[in-house]
Amino acid sequence: MGQQQLLLVILVTIIVGIATVVAINTFGSAADQANIDAVTNDVATLASAAQGFYMRPAMLGGGSRTFNSGGFNDAGVSFEGLAFPATAVDQSDFRTAQNENGRYELAVTDATTFTITAHPASCVDYEPGTITVVADAPNTLDGGVDCAEEDQISATVSPSDFSID
Repeated sequence: MGQQQLLLVILVTIIVGIATVVAINTFGSAADQANIDAVTNDVATLASAAQGFYMRPAMLGGGSRTFNSGGFNDAGVSFEGLAFPATAVDQSDFRTAQNENGRYELAVTDATTFTITAHPASCVDYEPGTITVVADAPNTLDGGVDCAEEDQISATVSPSDFSID
């Protein structure tokens, strides 16, 4: 093989290598963004379901125009009273849940406001909690490591609107 052909083979190999690295980085960024989008969608779904909880009478499992009472065990808004596709819920207070997208926490501020804090699975520090499967009972959630504060997605929910930060 001549020197010119050898030089072309080396040049093509370098170009293909660089293109491969760029493609891998682009794919990784797209996967992270897809996870953040899915978590944002989950937060919006939770906020909408919680607004329904607020309006529903206590007799039907709702809050009767409050977030801090009514629902499951009269504990107020919780994952037990919301339609949310969680793989596990913390059974101690029913205000922490996890699915394949990340972990979600509900914190009631007062009767008309609460916050949702989401920890996307794509953030660097995130570690999922341990899911314990018990026969004839809901899965339980223990432990896990949250995201750094700048990677969290949070929303403030009131009866008529919500804002995602």
